[in-house]
Amino acid sequence: MEKRFNGNFTQQEPIPEEGIDAALDVLRSGRLHRYNTVDGEVGETALLEQEFAEMVGAKYCLAVASGGYAIATALRAVGVLSGDTVLSNAFTLAPVPGAIFSVGAVPIYVGVTRDLTIDLDDLKSKLPQARFLLLSHMRGHICDMDRLMDMCREASVTVIEDCAHTMGASFRGVPSGRHGAVACYSTQTYKHANSGEGGLLVSDDPEIAARAILMSGSYMMHGRHIAAPPPEVLERLKYVTPNISGRMDNLRAAILRPQLRDLPERVERWNVLYRVMQQALANAPQVVVPKRPQDEAYVGSSFQFLLPDFSSDTIAGFIKRCENRGVELKWFGEPEPKGFTSRYDSWQFTSIERMPETDDVLRGLIDMRLPLTFSKRDCELIAEIICQELNAG
Repeated sequence: MEKRFNGNFTQQEPIPEEGIDAALDVLRSGRLHRYNTVDGEVGETALLEQEFAEMVGAKYCLAVASGGYAIATALRAVGVLSGDTVLSNAFTLAPVPGAIFSVGAVPIYVGVTRDLTIDLDDLKSKLPQARFLLLSHMRGHICDMDRLMDMCREASVTVIEDCAHTMGASFRGVPSGRHGAVACYSTQTYKHANSGEGGLLVSDDPEIAARAILMSGSYMMHGRHIAAPPPEVLERLKYVTPNISGRMDNLRAAILRPQLRDLPERVERWNVLYRVMQQALANAPQVVVPKRPQDEAYVGSSFQFLLPDFSSDTIAGFIKRCENRGVELKWFGEPEPKGFTSRYDSWQFTSIERMPETDDVLRGLIDMRLPLTFSKRDCELIAEIICQELNAG
């Protein structure tokens, strides 16, 4: 009798009791709005910003309503204007090009390697076409950041980092998000800290941070921020920066703070699950598992592998057989995107230039979540089912 996996690929862990207690305190106070504080009180959102800035080693931090809002705000804060071109990954999630489009800019897509990082050779050839790079560390895969930053500095290209999948990761000891001018993180349910929706933005540049705070809707209450630039910077910019409200509230901040404190322990648990999958599939015939460089300290909250020599029909059959046995895989090569599997050619709000090598990578790309509600034994069973169904095809 065939084994079947009966777990849930979208089931998250419960919010820590400390976060639930803090959220109840906020609810009982009625002061959910981040600036609705009493004398002597520091709101949960301001404390979250302070703690996250300290965690990643940034001078300034802003908590906002979503990761997508954080990206669009970062683009505006670094000076992206309507009609500007912005380089970005061809392999990313739809909110990334969506944020570029939302500010009136035009994305130029950069290819992806078989290790699922941005193709630095393709990037080098395209750097003359733009003044900005929105770099997405898609699915937690980090490229050679030293080489990328050297290239961008030489070309006078400003780097904005999308770290939705790399909160808690690092490259050569530098936390993800600390290479570019500004970085954005997500606290959407399926990311590394869960507030349903939410985002964080960090920078060491006082003007970028000030513009972001003012755009988020501070209503001149920026004095209630802790991880903020000097008041004189905010005062100088407050009348020339539009309010595009997107603040985080105290309720979400309250449930996030204990999760961030627990993040190192959660990262270790994710990586145990990831290594089970990695070891099981590393030697499977016709399977390519992306290589992780030694310089990268990753967070294995999801797992990817490539089937480069399989036909589309064979991959479709494999996906269906796994599904019948309870293993939920996502395939970036499907003709119609399902959920988050859209590709650069799916984003038809702008013109695209085909990239055959990238198309070849995405055509065989398989993706799966690794929620912390899974055990090591769960992942061993999932890997066993995947290997059996690969052989069955």
